Amino acid sequence: MNLSLDSLLLLVPAFVIAISMHEASHALAATLLGDPSPRLQGRLSLNPLRHLDPIGTLTLFLMGFGWGKPVIVNPHNFKVNPFAGMAITAFAGPLMNLLLAVLFALPFRLDMPLNSVMFDLAGAIASINLLLAVFNLIPLPPLDGFSVLMGILPRPLAMKIAPIAQYGPGVLLAMFALGYVFKLNIIGSIITPPIRLLQPLIFGS
Repeated sequence: MNLSLDSLLLLVPAFVIAISMHEASHALAATLLGDPSPRLQGRLSLNPLRHLDPIGTLTLFLMGFGWGKPVIVNPHNFKVNPFAGMAITAFAGPLMNLLLAVLFALPFRLDMPLNSVMFDLAGAIASINLLLAVFNLIPLPPLDGFSVLMGILPRPLAMKIAPIAQYGPGVLLAMFALGYVFKLNIIGSIITPPIRLLQPLIFGS
């Protein structure tokens, strides 16, 4: 994907804000549930350097998408059931992205008198956050949606499904590879319908 300088100037700050707040929200949720691991790792912070993954950031410049450094938690430290705790911790990231999308879409809903640069930046931040929220809620490991699914399923069914977590990263990588090499946009076909459904609600009609 070839990105123009103007696109990068919008994409990079939008990505940094979205990823940093996403990961910090995971860390905060786990901490509130009783796990000190994120705090001990220095992840209970809004400093982007604590959350950006070097390879994930590099691919942002090269291919137009990237990822952050996962927050490592110990569900056995949770004050609640480990499956429920993981579901809450996982959902905190996409929820924060949705809240940021709503916040930065306010200039569009309220027709605020911003200059074109600020207007474009707000739109980029809102759009990136919406995309990340929907993408991360796909119920495929290692995405957040899988942990959320495990937390709401009946325990016996969740235990049966748990072993497939080891195959999730390979499946996800294969989806991206098919999209990049053969132009089979599997990920896009999954996330586009919910994004189109949410866009009018967030940005206004």
